[in-house]
Amino acid sequence: MAQEKPIGEKNFFTPFNVITGIILLIGLILTILRFTKGLGTVTNLDNNNPWGIWIGFDLLCGVALAAGGYVTSSACYIFGLKRYHSAVRPAILTAFLGYALVVLALHYDVGRPQSLTFPFILSRGTSSLLFEVGLCVFLYLTVLFIEWTPAAFEWLGFKKLRNWVVRLTLLLTILGVILSTLHQSSLGALFMIVPSKLHPLWYSGYIHVYFFISSMFAGMSMVIFEGTLTHRYLHDKMDETHLAEADGVVLGFGKAASFIMMGYVGIKIIGISVDNNWHYLTTGWGAWFLLELVGFVLFPAILYSVGSREKNTKLIRIAAIWTVLGIVLNRLNISVVAFNYHLPSAERYFPSFMEIGTTIFIVTVGVVVYKFIATRMPILYEHPEYKEEHH
Repeated sequence: MAQEKPIGEKNFFTPFNVITGIILLIGLILTILRFTKGLGTVTNLDNNNPWGIWIGFDLLCGVALAAGGYVTSSACYIFGLKRYHSAVRPAILTAFLGYALVVLALHYDVGRPQSLTFPFILSRGTSSLLFEVGLCVFLYLTVLFIEWTPAAFEWLGFKKLRNWVVRLTLLLTILGVILSTLHQSSLGALFMIVPSKLHPLWYSGYIHVYFFISSMFAGMSMVIFEGTLTHRYLHDKMDETHLAEADGVVLGFGKAASFIMMGYVGIKIIGISVDNNWHYLTTGWGAWFLLELVGFVLFPAILYSVGSREKNTKLIRIAAIWTVLGIVLNRLNISVVAFNYHLPSAERYFPSFMEIGTTIFIVTVGVVVYKFIATRMPILYEHPEYKEEHH
């Protein structure tokens, strides 16, 4: 017994806990500054650049990478691919936290966060894309919360509530797919109103299609990436079913992602042809565009296809990480890098260190909450009382 206390103390002050604690402390200080001193104190935003990385990364990337929720649940419950069942709860939890953090980030970005509910109460602008995006995100966040509750109810021992919610699984999955289709595409459609600000290589009449299709392989890649991290750091929380099905999920999603990504490359080329933007490819912006399309879509798509053919899960996991980085690059290119491309460099937006610090803080909050839930609730394992339901 005398040795247990030092061991416990040593385990508490792990590098993860120390770094996380420092980030959370700094993030809280930045939060206080943001909500007491205003946006101008912590951001480099202005009238020419009203949207920064809090929209470009926290919202656009967050929503795209949270698409694993609707992709995985639809694969399992709509298309009947039960071999992906073990990936559903981790994907739903990741999606739920992703959307919750998107809403949290919006509170930082909006000048009057207390007015966020006004569009649903006072607004008459129901033809606005922002209204549609806001409503869909609100409804889908509610759907994800309900989809997540069975794990919480199993943990708390609320059998009747858990069984009642499970009966709604198919309905919730269908709602999730519908709502995701709407707002994933509408986020891209938002940029159709700025043809003079967004570089022609990224601006397109098909941008809403690009956003939706890219959300599919973004979600699959995030499921693989999240699974890789949990297998490494939360391996002891997984049961035999999760461990046995893990490689199947990686191989299946890797194969599907390769097909979708190749299709995405094809429609991007069609978009350039329709708009006759070939001449831009010989410019510096063209080189940057090709780096995104070839380096972060076509290349990982090939890695996915080779990994699937050779059943090389390590190669597929590398492709997943590369694809996640590509999605981040694409969304930041559209919202920040290639936005207002015509302005002099001195007038271009670049995030302040406090904006970047706040974004790191929000992501860290998500990691901490995920770890807290996954280590306590039946997310990575099946509750002993309900195992037979999935066999």
